[in-house]
Amino acid sequence: MANDQKPVVETRGLTIRFGGHIAVNNVSCAFGQGTLTAIVGPNGAGKTTYFNLISGQLRAHAGQVLLNGEDVTRLPAPARTRRGMGRAFQLTNLFPNLSVRENVRLAVQARKGLGFDLLSMAARHTELTDEAEQVLERVGLLARADAAAASLPHGDQRKLEVAILIALDRQVLMFDEPTAGMSMDEVPVILDLIQQMKVDASRTILLVEHKMDVIRTLADRIVVLHHGYLVADGDPAEVMNSPIVQEAYLGTGVADRV
Repeated sequence: MANDQKPVVETRGLTIRFGGHIAVNNVSCAFGQGTLTAIVGPNGAGKTTYFNLISGQLRAHAGQVLLNGEDVTRLPAPARTRRGMGRAFQLTNLFPNLSVRENVRLAVQARKGLGFDLLSMAARHTELTDEAEQVLERVGLLARADAAAASLPHGDQRKLEVAILIALDRQVLMFDEPTAGMSMDEVPVILDLIQQMKVDASRTILLVEHKMDVIRTLADRIVVLHHGYLVADGDPAEVMNSPIVQEAYLGTGVADRV
């Protein structure tokens, strides 16, 4: 991040322990507007835990999370979402018994400040339905709009999560392994959607990912975690060629993946 740019998201000394294990250890990092940062590392490095601390699914034992300069460390995940954070999970986080359309329509309602308890009212608001269907068309799910979210195959559930993030229209978008479990022919659809979001210079995108081809396609910057520590941060080519990163990955036996 440029020195003269005010961070959109910042962590200061962020730390969390599980018993005697320190999963994230004193991590300080800032993420600016108009950037896509890939957060990578071997299995068990603390990537998803760090994500959970930023988005509010976990409470830090020490340190701070700031959003546009505001300390949100003690705020729960829904409050952080209202302040501009959107999160897609490694395991899908949908309303399984609602239709695909209703899942996205609820996200549209939330963005407009109508709340999540007005589903019956929303059914009478054609503009909300129309907007939800426009989003579903973007992600290739309009034909499945009436299907229950739980009935979708895994790849389509991931597309639905991206649709919900699009509908929420948050300043900060967080993707936790968005292509996990997807077939090879489904991956380009998700990458193209994230690439479209990246074009909007007002957004800040954070991405946890293992696939190097995904990172090469999308990332402006790579942050590397290892054993809970931040060990590298910078330009993707430089970071992946650095000795400490090479050592970390060569030691895991997955030198061609991160």
